[in-house]
Amino acid sequence: MPKNILIQLDCDPQPSTFDAVVAVDAGADVLLRHGGVTVDNVVSLVHGGMFTRGGAELASTAIFIGGSDVTVAEAVAERVRSTFFGPVRLGVLVDPSGANTTASAAVVAAGRHVALVPGTAAVCRAVVLGGTGPVGQRVARLLALKGTHVTVVSRSRAKAEQVVRRIIDRMPAHQSRLEAVEHHGGCLAGSAIARVISDADVIVAAGAAGTTLLDAAGRAAAASARVLIDLNAVPPVGIEGIAAGDKARVEGAAVVYGALGVGGTKMKIHKAAIGRIFAANDAFLDAEELLAIGEELEMGRESPVR
Repeated sequence: MPKNILIQLDCDPQPSTFDAVVAVDAGADVLLRHGGVTVDNVVSLVHGGMFTRGGAELASTAIFIGGSDVTVAEAVAERVRSTFFGPVRLGVLVDPSGANTTASAAVVAAGRHVALVPGTAAVCRAVVLGGTGPVGQRVARLLALKGTHVTVVSRSRAKAEQVVRRIIDRMPAHQSRLEAVEHHGGCLAGSAIARVISDADVIVAAGAAGTTLLDAAGRAAAASARVLIDLNAVPPVGIEGIAAGDKARVEGAAVVYGALGVGGTKMKIHKAAIGRIFAANDAFLDAEELLAIGEELEMGRESPVR
């Protein structure tokens, strides 16, 4: 059997050590790490993986695309995709800044307690605070994919509207279930954010590290929320009263998760995805595919919807 070789393509000058360690733990025998990857220099790196093995052995070479600049990483991912032809392709995992695996884990966590998919009950309403950042954008996209009504909240209404437009371009049928709201913090009374917070079933805080997005007054306004998820592990927390280690902690009518409480699921998705790209050389795993993996991992556990 040929060794599993993972080609780590990182858009930062130094490839992520975190991603490298997870790759080794997930089954990569050999790790080829490249930093400073761009759309202009990536093709030769991909060709090196495509043309050194053939037939069934090609599946034992795979690509991981990462980096802190999600926009650059996504452009690199599209260049990689366009480099393949016919059966000559490699399995690819796209997870810059861990945004796709983290967003998938957050949606999986919410789905344990709330019916995200529309059914006989009213449509689930979700609010994504810090919704224009790398993780927030993907949380919003994946929640919209499930049929949830999603409000993207940002300090910049223009940026929030841009995220909404990108999701609509990707999923036109969900246009009526997406909205953008601007909020700079401070008083909620009479504001648009007060309305969406009070109506929300699910609230996810995905803002910059060390930024409180929902304070005590906001928590009080979120009386209808059944799930609150804070993806910020750096003090001060993103949602007041939630600790990083909280995992399905019941607080009144709500269940709360902190960053570390979601992190276990994120790691399981990440490791499973590494296995998938070695299992099939036509696998191309972006946020939607990673969510599907997360939901598959949930199938074996009892996850009653509250």
